[in-house]
Amino acid sequence: MTEHPDRSASLPSVRRGWAVTEEKAGTLTQCLGIARQIDPAPVVKIVTRPHGWRKWFKPRLFSAREAEPAFLVSCGFRAEEPVLAIKHAFGGRPFAVHLQRPRVDGYDLIFVSRHDWVPDLDGISHVRQMVGVPHQITPERLAAYADSRSKYAGPTDRVAAVFLGGSNGAYLYDDACHLHIRDAVKGLEAAGWKVVITVSRRSSEETLQAALTLRSENVTVWDRTGENPYLDFMASADAFLIAKDSITMPCEALVTGKPVYTLDLTPVPGERLLKFETYHTDLRETLNLTRAFKGDLAPYVYEPLNETKRIGAIVADALVDRQIHGPRRISVSVKRQI
Repeated sequence: MTEHPDRSASLPSVRRGWAVTEEKAGTLTQCLGIARQIDPAPVVKIVTRPHGWRKWFKPRLFSAREAEPAFLVSCGFRAEEPVLAIKHAFGGRPFAVHLQRPRVDGYDLIFVSRHDWVPDLDGISHVRQMVGVPHQITPERLAAYADSRSKYAGPTDRVAAVFLGGSNGAYLYDDACHLHIRDAVKGLEAAGWKVVITVSRRSSEETLQAALTLRSENVTVWDRTGENPYLDFMASADAFLIAKDSITMPCEALVTGKPVYTLDLTPVPGERLLKFETYHTDLRETLNLTRAFKGDLAPYVYEPLNETKRIGAIVADALVDRQIHGPRRISVSVKRQI
């Protein structure tokens, strides 16, 4: 993707941002990834959804007496109405950015993943495409973990990082899938790779146990004891093998410029599977960023993907433009999501 000129240095030294998100780690990390490109310490506003009697004691999301934010970054449909309420409470001044196809109108800038794009969005000037989703992984952040490699491999070894998720409506982690994972890891080990494996918060106990059976002198598996060594594994890897149920993890790995291979899982036919397969086909065939795993992690060359930096620069540029020219009226409505 083409880099956008960074004009963030033209902004005032204090440029307060709010990350407004649902109660999901995935949406929060997207918002923080973008907001921190401009404000190193954005305020986090979590839109909760209490049930039963707890809804009567739901804390207020914000107060108009708080220090006014210069910009808002949101993700998730439950954050949409609160963002517009915040914007209204501060006289429409905060610059509102959304990282998803919205259901309501009123945002100043919207970024929609290519696999979620619909023709209704074509030609709307304040709606832009992005590859996958933004996140908080940067080359600078990984550099701090460079010494981790010695824990898992010698100077001449090759390290393969295997990242697993969980069943998600598009793919299943069933017995057949666990056997496929086993065969992939055993094959890499036989080929001389040192393998490091981590599961995600979505991974089932069955998937964790299946992974733990692969432990050996050459295979390290995080057992959920202590902190997830995800960043250690990322910094140590010479190549990645990532299960296809994740949108975020391939985008994070593509920041490194290292080979990123995707591992097939048991498919669940339907609209959700089509969405994920569209995403992976785009990365693999259109953008030439990833490869399908067929038993080997051969090296290849691509331009590292850093959508977080690119989008952050666009938002910073828009803030400079607003500072110079004032708010611009959005004349084209975003059509309702279907």
